[in-house]
Amino acid sequence: MQVMTPRGPALVQLDDVPDPRLLLVLTHGSAGTVEAPDLLAVRDAALTAGACVARVTQAFRVAGARAPGSAVKQDEAWEIVLGKLRARRPGLPIVQGGRSNGARVACRTAKAVGAAAVVALAFPLHPPGKPERSRADELRGAGVDVLVVNGDRDPFGVPDAADAARLVVLPGEGHDLKRDPARVGEVVAEWIIRYA
Repeated sequence: MQVMTPRGPALVQLDDVPDPRLLLVLTHGSAGTVEAPDLLAVRDAALTAGACVARVTQAFRVAGARAPGSAVKQDEAWEIVLGKLRARRPGLPIVQGGRSNGARVACRTAKAVGAAAVVALAFPLHPPGKPERSRADELRGAGVDVLVVNGDRDPFGVPDAADAARLVVLPGEGHDLKRDPARVGEVVAEWIIRYA
């Protein structure tokens, strides 16, 4: 499915289940894709738990850019995509999330789109080597419960447990969360189902 935004088209891959309990909407990081191992594992686990899953390739990535540019414009485009998805699945609770930059977008827009909760995979707390440039306010400002799943070797840092409803730190994992993506999927599926 293609959704037009002011930044160009976004692409949505929707995986359905019979009688879904909720809609989980996921997106990629700045230079990544919706085929990242952790996103695929989360999709698979969420489908098994009874959620339908939409994976969104944001307009900036469809256009070939490796960086999202303006956060305001990125959030505006995201809200349009979520509006279309909500219209296609009326009445279903929505949990939204993503990895890295996608987790930031999900936190910033959660209240505006009426999300029940946010899943933040590899939340980039700060640029590597610059802990003074913390993005913890985005977590705290989500206005809904946020699950953060980070690796303990993430160069972008690990958020404080007080800044999220739940923080899961996976030993041996880096920013890509690809050592044991199935574990990431299990953690997310177990947590999101409470919002169904």
